[in-house]
Amino acid sequence: MSPLIRICMLSALGLSCPAFSADPPKPQYEHGKIRIEAATSTEKVRNKLSVEHAADYLLKGNAAWMGRRKCVACHTTGSYLQAAPALAPFIGKPAGEVREFYLSELAELKASPKKKFERGTSTAQVVYVASGLAEWDRHLTGKLSAETAEALDFMFQLQNESGTWQSLDCWPPFESSAYQEATVAAIAMATAPDWMKANTDSDGVKKLRSYLKTETPPHDYARVLLLWTANKVPGLLSDKRRQELVDLICSKQRKDGGWSIRSFAKPEEWGSGNRAKKLQREPEFKTTPSDGHMTGLCVMVLRDAGIAADDKRIEKAADWLLHNQRESGRWWTRSLNTDAYHFITYSGTTYPLLALAKCGKLQPLSK
Repeated sequence: MSPLIRICMLSALGLSCPAFSADPPKPQYEHGKIRIEAATSTEKVRNKLSVEHAADYLLKGNAAWMGRRKCVACHTTGSYLQAAPALAPFIGKPAGEVREFYLSELAELKASPKKKFERGTSTAQVVYVASGLAEWDRHLTGKLSAETAEALDFMFQLQNESGTWQSLDCWPPFESSAYQEATVAAIAMATAPDWMKANTDSDGVKKLRSYLKTETPPHDYARVLLLWTANKVPGLLSDKRRQELVDLICSKQRKDGGWSIRSFAKPEEWGSGNRAKKLQREPEFKTTPSDGHMTGLCVMVLRDAGIAADDKRIEKAADWLLHNQRESGRWWTRSLNTDAYHFITYSGTTYPLLALAKCGKLQPLSK
């Protein structure tokens, strides 16, 4: 049984919550000389935005996961290569060894027996490998590589007849539904330079587009993902539907300018609902605070949907992001799954950086 599945099972039983133990919280990431202290809601807020500290957190967290876990996990290594290529002008180009790690994972996954993709995280790893390689090509080389095309082709070989992919349902907001998996795959195919142009009439692409057009999103968080995807995939939504989703997101903005991930789905709507009791026990259940993951994601999606950077709603959200970074460089987001590691602070840091970049709030590195 993998460490991820063990943690998932333990958290469902309420055994991984620090409240049940007198032991100090474990480091969020640790490998070799890398040690990133536990993420907590009480971590001090920085006086001023530090892109350097955020970049250091992302770089070390990714390196630690690569070194210790040795897999492409959606919440860390997967999130890193989804964001780092686009952030290269502000945090530096990701190391070539990261791409090599992805390629080695792709080779290992392609050599795996078909049964491996009927359960577990293997299918999601393929989708995130394709996504990361597509982002690399889009932002760092500007042309489609043979390896990215290979990853996308393999991804579509694993596609279900319904148009989506096999997915776990115990790790919201990432590996929590086949719907979420489909949006990652769709963004990957749209991001890879010229891939869509050559494959737009393929059965796999047609099935995926049909799925996203006809399948009802399981909750409002998935509706945000749908708009994010529609920003990348032309013709996926009508103008009316796009505006409805923009209005939905804006209606959930909090007075402080941020958004809370917990306001985008009922506790029982996340995945199979196995997180409901955990969420309902949280002290802030009735008044969930704004968080880095959701605020960054909403700003990214709204900007790509055409909402101007000087729109008052965007300005207020950007201000929240500028004033809520923590000392470690990350932004706080409480995990929907366990109170042990809060890995969501990782995407809760990539999304704010991407959002601030889209708002013109980051300065490019000196050449």
